[in-house]
Amino acid sequence: MKHFTFLLFTIIAFSSCNQKPTDAPIIEVSDTVLVPQKWIDERVANAKAKLDQSEAGKLVWQAMESAGGLDKWYSNGPISFQFDYVPRGKGARRNSSQVVDTWSNKAVHHDMVDHSAKYGWDGKDAWVTMKDTATFDYNLRFWALTPIFFLAQPFNFDGAGVILEKLDDKTLNNVTYNAVKISFEKGTGDASGDYYINYYDKTTHQLAALRYIVSYPKYFKDGGHSPEKIMTLGGYKTVNGISLPTSYKTYMTAEDENLGEYVTDITVSNIKFLPKTKKKEFDMPKGVHVIDGL
Repeated sequence: MKHFTFLLFTIIAFSSCNQKPTDAPIIEVSDTVLVPQKWIDERVANAKAKLDQSEAGKLVWQAMESAGGLDKWYSNGPISFQFDYVPRGKGARRNSSQVVDTWSNKAVHHDMVDHSAKYGWDGKDAWVTMKDTATFDYNLRFWALTPIFFLAQPFNFDGAGVILEKLDDKTLNNVTYNAVKISFEKGTGDASGDYYINYYDKTTHQLAALRYIVSYPKYFKDGGHSPEKIMTLGGYKTVNGISLPTSYKTYMTAEDENLGEYVTDITVSNIKFLPKTKKKEFDMPKGVHVIDGL
């Protein structure tokens, strides 16, 4: 969907040097991607203050809390999971095992058929192993962060560039939900024309369904976008205190905002948090092909 640069705080690298005992304490530099807890505390506090300003924001915050909390999400470190996207008609299957740094939104994917084939996003560029450029029959820059963008909802609506709007309640399969529309300020990420309408359970606050469009410029020129689709989420599993869906079923949105044609199955499995992941794991490997443009 989007590259989350709009969600990131500016991260200042720590450096150690010789200091006198009376100086400020030396901060030990780690080679893992985990960031200091005080950075997380500040980010969470800023998100809470921002989301508390509107009814829509309060619903998003409640959803974050019901899923385990924004603090826990970032404190757990990088997440690893397999994301198997299977179209029910035409279209390429996209099945990869990936590791994502939830703080900086860097990602590395390994193809589940050819485990030597991989691609990723290093925070600036998308890349793919040179010999495997033909393995992937889909746009790798677009897909590098698409799985985590779905899996991480609602945690990824904590930053700048996000516009939240409380809608009238929505009913799906005879259940009524709180509804929040998420859109983005112009210039936010690769596809600021995207939007999502999230359906939150009125009692548990859990995300039950979402409607969305794709406006990625490579696919839709001159400001166009895909027809709206609707996903139902299920099979929630709690891993390290975070509740995540393991099943997404995608339908075209019918005129009455109910389920239309059934178009895609997505299964998420092997979910793990990997706090000991080294920073170098997200570096662009040597000898790869850098994907230019969108």
